[in-house]
Amino acid sequence: MPLKRAAAAAALLVALLAAAPAAQAGRACDAKPLAAVDVARAMDLALATARALDASGATVAVLARAGQDLGRYGLRWSHLGFAYRVAEPLDGRPGTWRVAHKLNHCGSARADLYRQGLGEFFLDDPYEYRAAVVPLAPAVQAALAPVLADDARLAQLHTPAYSMVAYPWAQRYQQSNQWAIETLAMAREPAAGTRERAQAWLRLQGYEPTTLRLGPLTRLGARATAANVAFDDHPDERRFSDRIDTVTVDSVFAWLQRSGLGGPERTVR
Repeated sequence: MPLKRAAAAAALLVALLAAAPAAQAGRACDAKPLAAVDVARAMDLALATARALDASGATVAVLARAGQDLGRYGLRWSHLGFAYRVAEPLDGRPGTWRVAHKLNHCGSARADLYRQGLGEFFLDDPYEYRAAVVPLAPAVQAALAPVLADDARLAQLHTPAYSMVAYPWAQRYQQSNQWAIETLAMAREPAAGTRERAQAWLRLQGYEPTTLRLGPLTRLGARATAANVAFDDHPDERRFSDRIDTVTVDSVFAWLQRSGLGGPERTVR
């Protein structure tokens, strides 16, 4: 590789991995180190995603990955975060892309917020190396940008108690996708400064969660074997009729398009 191309590639790799925490956030605690081919695939996907984000013209977008196979539920994506451009004040360049998102650690009952580079976002042993980008409407971008730059505001609606199937209209637990849309609601509506008010805004804006059909044996088995799954925040009439409502990436994408808060979804491979 010529020297200039090698230098550019090295600089891009640094940008893609910018601000990665020491631990592999969100990966299983007993996960084996990724093979070189998987690291290469993650970096290729990060580069393709950066190009897609650049081409969108947005400064803030929703970014999703396929971390798990959810096809049996009719779902394509498992996890989302906010991709946002960080300005480079010294030389006037457009800036690098970062991702703000919530991650559940090691299958525990708690989760934390992270800022990562695109490379680190995809270094998570995904089910499939593909991503989706949805640019947000200009007014939503303008509202979210200062929130994403402020640690205190970013964490304002964060609840550490985590359940993978947290009920969208309760506050006992909070899963990753739920934190994201509640934070979007807070940014878009100044009066939505609590989780309850943010959820009320989401209802008014027409957000509809995904309803999973989970029988009692499935619920019992999940609750008994996984610390990050709980059903006690769901209404009894829904839970005992095998209907579990939760926030999924697919439902968020559909809502963003339906409400005009986001643009077309673009798949990246």
